[in-house]
This record gives sequence, C-alpha cells and structure tokens, in this order.
Amino acid sequence: MNPEFPTRDELLEVHRSIRPYIHRTPVLSSTLLNQLTGARVYFKCENFQKMGAFKMRGAQNAILQLSEAQRKAGVVTHSSGNFGQAVALAARNLGVNAYIVMPSNAPNVKKSAVRQYGGKITECEPTLAAREATSAEIQRATGATFLHPSNQNEVILGNATAAMELLEDHPNLDYIFTPVGGGGLIAGTALAAHYFGKGCKAIGGEPLEADDAWRSLQSGKIESNETANTIADGLRTELGDVNFPIIKSLVPEIIRVSETEIIEALKLIWERMKIIIEPSCAVPFAALLSEKTRFKNKKVGILISGGNVDLGNLPFAG
Repeated sequence: MNPEFPTRDELLEVHRSIRPYIHRTPVLSSTLLNQLTGARVYFKCENFQKMGAFKMRGAQNAILQLSEAQRKAGVVTHSSGNFGQAVALAARNLGVNAYIVMPSNAPNVKKSAVRQYGGKITECEPTLAAREATSAEIQRATGATFLHPSNQNEVILGNATAAMELLEDHPNLDYIFTPVGGGGLIAGTALAAHYFGKGCKAIGGEPLEADDAWRSLQSGKIESNETANTIADGLRTELGDVNFPIIKSLVPEIIRVSETEIIEALKLIWERMKIIIEPSCAVPFAALLSEKTRFKNKKVGILISGGNVDLGNLPFAG
C-alpha cells in the first residue's frame, strides 16, 4: 500500500464529519436479478442520496475542509451535472457561494437542480479544455476555491463512505462494482474495500465508447478519449493524477460494456427493482451481467451512483 494514499483513520474521520449532511442510503436486492446474474447482488442506492447522487459525499467533505477565508470567497467547479448539484447543495448547507461551470449539452434536469440549490451556472463548450478554462476564469475573478469533481483527495475520501456503509451492512462482499468516469468513485471504493473489506475488490464498469480507464490500466498511464459517444453522460470524463495511482494499485479490473448492454441493464433495474437510476449507474450492473460466469455464487455489491434522469429523454421511451 502506497504510504501517500489516504489512511483508514482518515476515511473514518471523514465519515464522522459528513454524516450530519448526508443520508445513509438503503441497500436493496432482487431475487430475479440474483437469478439472472448467478450472484448475490446488493445495490447501494445512492440515487436516494441528497441531491440524488453519491457526489454529495465528496462535495460536502471538500467544503468542510476549507478555511473560513476560503469559504467566504466561495467555491467553483465544472460538472456535467451531479457534482455541480452536489457542490451547490453542500455549499448552501454551509452558507458558501457556489459557481458551477456546466457543458452546454448537460441534461436540463441537472441544470435546473443546480439553480434550485442556489448554484450560479456558467455554460461552456462540452470539452474538458473549455470547462477548465472557464473555471480558471471564475477563480481569477472571484478568488473562489476550485473543487475537482473526481481528482481531489477530499472528494475521493467523501466518495469512499458509500462503500464503507455498504461493507458495514454486508461485510463479506467479494466485489464492489462501480461505474468509472473521472475515477473519484472507484478510487474511493477501492480504498474502502482495501481497509474495511475481507478480501473485497473494487471492479470498474466502463462504456466501450469511453474506455479511457480500461486503456489506462493496460498502458499504466492516463489515456484520453477521442470521443465519448455514450448514453452514460456521467462517464464522459477522464482519470486524474490523484485518483489514478489508487486505481492502478487497488483495482484489478475494469470491464467494458456496449451501449446496448447498458440500456438493457438500465431497463432491468427500472422494471425489476422499481427504482429510477441514471444510465451511468447501469454500467456496473451491465458489466456484471456480461461476465456473470466468472462471478457466479459471489457476493457482489453494486454502487448505484445516482438517479438524476432527464425523463424527457429516456433511451427506452416510445
């Protein structure tokens, strides 16, 4: 274990500090989905988290760690939606101004929620370079502290608390599957599995159309996507230099799935579990389904990362 990685005690302290601001979300299971996969599957439902996604955990921790002077100047982030909502709500909880840079193609439901939580939105072109440039401009103008959606230890530690809770409820899990976008959730999950599991491993699910993390594990360095034409809008981002060393050290595998597999997994969860989840959340379940013979009879946790869905743009409507 790299001595520079966050420690077990740090994870415990973060969980203590954010607990008043978050929901302890339920863990659900389905007999039918167990039969389909051949595994015993436990879904940690962060779609029931405040603002509808796990990102509330990392955002709240990051703002709690700021000094009084930093809080007065506000915070800024760039986000396709969920982290923007999380920062806006977490900032409102503590009386802090939140500036949210959002790509022009972010779902309207997510833009609307950011505004409802009091976030000040600036739209930009849907590229990472545009997001970063716009965020830097706001930083210079306001003195706000930048919060990274996935590549910052405070955010990763907050994210880890979802898997910590899952392992408290089900301590004998063999694997925890998560979606992989920017890498902040799987890095936090891998730390939680390492410190609090009993031989538990974090496994990533990733769209074939945005498989930079899979390629990064193969090459040993951070890879980019030329395009990210996936329905899983929350997974169109790339790994960072803070989370990638954790992933490289503690995540044994990332499984890639097609758009068809993602949509089928999404439908199964909506139909069989009667819960609303985002396409990004269906990716780890699709990954389990695609490799089910390897995970037969295993105890598998799946992090349902969020439920902020644009109901006017469903892939299986019509």
